[in-house]
Amino acid sequence: MTTQSQSSTSMFPRPFAATLSVVLLLVLASTAPAQTLNVLHSFSGGKDGSQPVSGMTMDKAGNLYGTTSAGGSGYGTVFKLTHKGSAWILDPLYSFLGSNDGAGPVATPVAGTNGIIYGSTAAGGGGSCAKIYEYSGCGTVFSLKPPLTACKTALCPWTETVLYRFSGFSDGAYPLGQLLFDQSGDIFGTTADYLQFVSEGTVYELTPSGGGWSKSIAHRFSGSDGQYPVAGVISDQSGNLYGTTYNGGASGYGAVYQLTRSGSSWSEKVLYSFQNGSDGANVSAGLVFDNAGNLYGATTTGGSGGGGTVFQLAPSGGGWTLNVLYSFAGSAGPASSLVMDTAGNRYGATLQDGANAMGNIFKLSPSGGGWNYTDLYDFTGGSDGANPFGSLLVDAGGNLYGTTEAGGAGGFGVIFELTP
Repeated sequence: MTTQSQSSTSMFPRPFAATLSVVLLLVLASTAPAQTLNVLHSFSGGKDGSQPVSGMTMDKAGNLYGTTSAGGSGYGTVFKLTHKGSAWILDPLYSFLGSNDGAGPVATPVAGTNGIIYGSTAAGGGGSCAKIYEYSGCGTVFSLKPPLTACKTALCPWTETVLYRFSGFSDGAYPLGQLLFDQSGDIFGTTADYLQFVSEGTVYELTPSGGGWSKSIAHRFSGSDGQYPVAGVISDQSGNLYGTTYNGGASGYGAVYQLTRSGSSWSEKVLYSFQNGSDGANVSAGLVFDNAGNLYGATTTGGSGGGGTVFQLAPSGGGWTLNVLYSFAGSAGPASSLVMDTAGNRYGATLQDGANAMGNIFKLSPSGGGWNYTDLYDFTGGSDGANPFGSLLVDAGGNLYGTTEAGGAGGFGVIFELTP
């Protein structure tokens, strides 16, 4: 984890037959309409945690769930944020101890059935991996189960179960991306494998088996097909998986890939390799589909402005065509996946772009065959926060929720809401 004196420059690593048609679509920049940013919680660096770098998940009751990469008992937390009247109350559900239970959760948690929360930790769990985020261990996949009876105290810890502990090397290490459940209940995720020297990352599958979970490798990256998959994977209606890698590909600047199941095995196809030109470079963000089957994502660096890009990959003649929707000016653009509302607008956050180089929240709206860019909010690095790593969350009312790694009252990050 970074300290307050360190600067955030990239999501990864810290302490640690596609047709190319890069087309800059017409983008009309606009000033932000009236937006209100509310800080729902400012982390203290104590039991509530510090340095949240993940996005958040909302349950049907409107409660928010997220993680902090540090704080708590010293190795990060999972928290719940509940709306009570006009206030939001943060409840730390679990504090990691840095041993077999895991350390340093950096992925957005996933809400499962029966109120169970699933997630991963970048480190902890054992194994002889090099330290990442100053934590030992190769990482875990875990679940958190709520108490069986109603909690009668202010703090109500949940029960953690480790579903899998990575051992490093050929097994994989450092699961950083969000988990994905398929229709059969299998879990898919990625390991970055940074500094392991055996592979350049993996896509893995966890299958329920005999009351536990069995693990298999869907794909092991070699470098030319991608390197260091930081984000998780998404799935189409046919069960094909899609994801991104931070480095690697044909030119070494990251790639977009597809995995197709054939029987018990998977085959990989590189849909696009970034060139570090106007197309961008270094993909920390995952992907999202639209209703037409187009993929959308973002690069953290590169592009015509040097501060990253937002891109579209459109199916075309048996391949995929890359269109650049927007190029940022700054030092570090989006590090997390875009989100879409029901009107087809895309929202995201940059890490160090914006008017104050502390990150901003933006909106891209379809407009006459192009895209209209709106800067919704620029972080100042003060009480409002700084450096939003994690993905945004948009609710039915168009409100946006997210976290910042730094800033806030104590400099340990905030949870915010941006209202129209």
